[in-house]
Amino acid sequence: MHIFANPKRFLGLATWLTPLLLVVGLVLTAGALTYGLFFAPADRLMGDTVRILYIHVPSAWLGMGGWTTIAIASLVELVWRHPLATIAARAAALPGAVFTAICLITGSIWGRPTWGTWWVWDGRLTSMLILLFLYFGYIALAGAVNREGASSRIPAIFGIVGAINIPIINRSVVWWNSLHQPPSITMGKSAIDPAFLWPLLIAMLGFSCIFGGVILARMRAILADIQTEARLRRKALSA
Repeated sequence: MHIFANPKRFLGLATWLTPLLLVVGLVLTAGALTYGLFFAPADRLMGDTVRILYIHVPSAWLGMGGWTTIAIASLVELVWRHPLATIAARAAALPGAVFTAICLITGSIWGRPTWGTWWVWDGRLTSMLILLFLYFGYIALAGAVNREGASSRIPAIFGIVGAINIPIINRSVVWWNSLHQPPSITMGKSAIDPAFLWPLLIAMLGFSCIFGGVILARMRAILADIQTEARLRRKALSA
């Protein structure tokens, strides 16, 4: 983990890994969505509305994955004081919030013909909405800390505490009566027909590669801003 504590070493890796992840992610996502939206069979009960699955599920996965990244980076920041941990958490916040918003929007679109309503105060939907608000809170808090020069431990603690919501989202359809369907993919088995499952898994892999590439790109941008600010400060002091 401490191998990449040196920003130059991290940038050496990120410089070639970022475009690789983005290109692979775009190719996989484009292929999976093309098949899922135009060639996959319609569902017996839901018809063509099932095709939103290929966007909704990966978005939900990465909405939760984004906060998991924040929580892990925050733990590393608090325990090991890794110099890139705070930057990684900040970089994951915005794309995580975007995917969470996409999940909620596509879920509402899917719910209208399936449930007869755009929104219900269901355990899964409500906990996912709370996750979006947590993202907004973290982004605002991290921005304020960065502007005021306060301790980075404050957003780190918030990131870890907010992770309590992740298992709630995951298990909400099991713990409470829910309109949302129960988990279709569990450890070692799946209730999804292979005609839907394989393009879904490819879409999830593609979205994940894009997510990773965006995080690395944002980390590089944040590091560039920090380095620029440090150079300007040194010039001001020398003047």
